[in-house]
Amino acid sequence: MTNRLLLTIVLVLSLVISGCSLSGNKKDDSIKIASVVTTEGQILAYMMKYMIEHYTDEDVELINNLGSSTVLHQAMVNGDANMSSVRYTGTDLTGALQGEPIKDPEKALDFVQKEFAKRFNQTFFDSYGFENTYAFMVTKETAKKYNLKTVSDLASVASNLQAGVDTSWMNREGDGYKAFVETYGFDFARTYPMQIGLVYDAVDSGELDVVLGYTTDGRIASYDLVVLEDDLNFFPPYDASPFADTELINEKPEVKKAIERLVGKISTETMQKLNYQADNNLMEPAVVAEQFLNEHNYFEGGDE
Repeated sequence: MTNRLLLTIVLVLSLVISGCSLSGNKKDDSIKIASVVTTEGQILAYMMKYMIEHYTDEDVELINNLGSSTVLHQAMVNGDANMSSVRYTGTDLTGALQGEPIKDPEKALDFVQKEFAKRFNQTFFDSYGFENTYAFMVTKETAKKYNLKTVSDLASVASNLQAGVDTSWMNREGDGYKAFVETYGFDFARTYPMQIGLVYDAVDSGELDVVLGYTTDGRIASYDLVVLEDDLNFFPPYDASPFADTELINEKPEVKKAIERLVGKISTETMQKLNYQADNNLMEPAVVAEQFLNEHNYFEGGDE
């Protein structure tokens, strides 16, 4: 089975599960916001939906739970969605755009904005105000036992440690597993690729010693994990931004204005707290999003 055929099958299944038809009709100007399966993606999808509905008369459909950033990108390209709740510079730079990692955040954002506009006629907005990058994490007990503060501190003990990482990271070019080993100069006793949502439970229960997670994940606080500093600056910036089909927002400038009110309004700490409310306190992402917007009066003043 070819990779292209496999990707098509995955896309079909993801969109069917989400209740989206594969019409591929790019002339359909109804607003369809797609998001991946993460808590963060879903919270931001509802936030975008509520902002648009607050400031316009548009009806918004959500396409939740897409399986990966690749599927999300393909849904946009096919016209099955015309907005994405969140896209990350580092992910799209080496993924959809097949570029080399760029360490400088401003240069990375500039690159993805220009390339998506040129290649796909899509708009990569400025950042919400936070980045959600990869980070190695351990329990407080493990950090104390081995005196771990930075990723480099793992070098002397890594050969005795079991690690769990995001499955997609294992094969990523530029900022994936192979490049990590080359940059930091050490490897773990064994590295297990696994679904990102499972790594936190695994390290908390002691099944694994160290895991690769996301910096805004609410489960960092839930499990009181220690995030190790990426002291060699290996991971490129993963600044988070809204994303849209340019033709849509040109035809509906009021939609663009509504979304732009969110730019620069959500810090990394704030996003982690919002994720925590959903993952730890079991609040629905829709409720988390609505409460946040109500607290800030839907940013009607623009500067709240």
